[in-house]
Amino acid sequence: MTLPTLALNDGHSLPQLGFGLWQVPAAQTAEVTATALRLGYPLVDGAAIYGNEIGQGEGIRASGIAREKIFVTTKVWNSEQGYDRTLKAVRDSLDRLGLPWVDLILIHWPTPARDLYLETWRALIKARDEGLCRSIGVSNFHQPHLQRLIGETGVVPAVNQVEVNPRLQQPGLRAFHAAQGIVTQSWTPLGQGKSFAAAPIAAAAARCGKSPAQVILRWHLQIGAAVIPRSTRAAGLAENLALFDFALTEAEMAAIAALDEGQRCGPDPDTFEIV
Repeated sequence: MTLPTLALNDGHSLPQLGFGLWQVPAAQTAEVTATALRLGYPLVDGAAIYGNEIGQGEGIRASGIAREKIFVTTKVWNSEQGYDRTLKAVRDSLDRLGLPWVDLILIHWPTPARDLYLETWRALIKARDEGLCRSIGVSNFHQPHLQRLIGETGVVPAVNQVEVNPRLQQPGLRAFHAAQGIVTQSWTPLGQGKSFAAAPIAAAAARCGKSPAQVILRWHLQIGAAVIPRSTRAAGLAENLALFDFALTEAEMAAIAALDEGQRCGPDPDTFEIV
């Protein structure tokens, strides 16, 4: 099965569906990664702070899937922001992964009070130019953070990975992304299950013969976002992949849009400063 891709603003493309390694125990990461890739996931999303990049790399090699068919993402953590620290952090991640390059590196959070994300962005531009990654982007950035990066460097992030789910849809930010050619990639896409029992989700699930989780993941695809659900079970990974034999109607999409409450599961990027 060939999964859809989204064009990036740098000439590369991003698989619209992948799987994430947040909170996957390090001891399970290699097995989970290999299993997911064998099931047909084309993208594996990791980060230095997850503490499982070694297993991520081991799973990629154990999968038997050719490297060029796997889209690999990692992220620079807050404590490593700043020009020189970021370049070192990128190389350290590559060492842990056992890879000479990755497809995408993101700044994990802006931590705006520390005011280092612009230096960090300049370092990622350098890392890209040196061939350490193909694409660069950010995570959890709001519009003013993005405008500053673009205005100061002229380089538009390829991706902004942000919290999106039925109760936090961020339409204004997604519209800004679309205008700038930035792909929205959704994390915590199921919103910790808080919308599973909502009437529009339950009704669509009953009509389609799908689970509420599958309906929500399908909604992400239909709003044009990329999405990275997580599971440590082979059955869960397979269920999250089974999104392409049904579609939500316009009425169902409108009903889900009405669930937006601006309710976050994670921290606010404007105030999150943990290093």
